[in-house]
Amino acid sequence: MGGSVIRRRQLARELRRLREAAGYSLEVAADRLEWSTSKLSRIENGLQGVDKHGVNGMLDLYDLGGDHAEYIHQLRREAMQRGWWRAFGLDDRGYVPLEAEASLAREYTLAYVPGLLQTADYARAVFATSVLARSSEKLKNELAARMYRQRRLTADEEPLELVAVLDESVLLRPVGGPDAMRAQLEHLLIAAELPTVTVHVLPFRIGAHLGMDGGFSILSFGHLGEPDLAYAEHAFGATQVEKEIEVGRATLTFDRLQSAALSPADSVKLVGEVLDRA
Repeated sequence: MGGSVIRRRQLARELRRLREAAGYSLEVAADRLEWSTSKLSRIENGLQGVDKHGVNGMLDLYDLGGDHAEYIHQLRREAMQRGWWRAFGLDDRGYVPLEAEASLAREYTLAYVPGLLQTADYARAVFATSVLARSSEKLKNELAARMYRQRRLTADEEPLELVAVLDESVLLRPVGGPDAMRAQLEHLLIAAELPTVTVHVLPFRIGAHLGMDGGFSILSFGHLGEPDLAYAEHAFGATQVEKEIEVGRATLTFDRLQSAALSPADSVKLVGEVLDRA
């Protein structure tokens, strides 16, 4: 199953809504379509793709035509399009396919510079610390994918807005060695000048804070009408959070961390001071 993860979710939700509006239970609709109930359930939950003929069968059953039927087919085509990340050996799971369609990323990091703001040398050093085994080819592809992701920060069409809150320790940890870290700090200063990037530093002086358990990201899809989701990576994998109450808790935490952090201007000033001492 390939293509746009978010478009597939949109298609799934719309097909489920159409079935319910037509008054069919999952079991009856599956029987009329000559599918198993589990197949229809997987399609309606975005876990399985559906081809043109399958969609046509559903639209006929639900007695839907005209412009809305064409909208459904457009979603289907977009859902099946191959994502750019596939060229780098990445599949449709995980953070990258989700970020690729987000309009806003809010990211709090406790230990490292966010991936969207990393230099290649810094990113390479971060990858080297992972407990996940990577071949040299896989490492090369993941590094290239990380650099490719950054293009959206300067894209003319549908750019990605990034609001990053970094713990002050991020600026002081010499990831990749002194030279690589100096280059990373310089890059951070340049990136902070982009209209799509806002950088906040959470200073040591505030003491204990809500973000001490670890970093996380919140993705928003305003232009697509999709609900926000939260994502947290850890040493043994990652957790994707979609329940409204849990995403709301993550959003509140981020807002409080952002409020406690230095202003963008003072944050840039602090980065410059650390660079001068490096």
